[in-house]
Amino acid sequence: MSANETVVVLGASPKPERYSNQAVRALVEHGHHVIPVHPLLKKIAGVVAVPALSGVKDPVDTLTLYVGPERGKELLQDMINLGPDRVIMNPGTESDEIEEELNAKGIAVLRACTLVMLRTGQF
Repeated sequence: MSANETVVVLGASPKPERYSNQAVRALVEHGHHVIPVHPLLKKIAGVVAVPALSGVKDPVDTLTLYVGPERGKELLQDMINLGPDRVIMNPGTESDEIEEELNAKGIAVLRACTLVMLRTGQF
């Protein structure tokens, strides 16, 4: 994937030590258009956030998950409605059920770490 792709970070945290916050910052540094999702905050790491996946109006290349499998299952239909080209299940977010449903809708799923992918040129 090249720079200038639209990447949605589901479960973005305002805490700099959290991997989701680090991902927002790293994605911006790599030139991506980043849309953090947080139900209460207007910005994450200086990037304008939306309160829910339904607030994303741009076509999405990648959705990267930082929510646990149970929360992910609650948001599955929103993920499908978002229609990203791919979903990255970061460590701790993996779910066979979510992966199967997304694959059935033609959405590719990677079980990987966004930060590692960025650092190694695999994003």
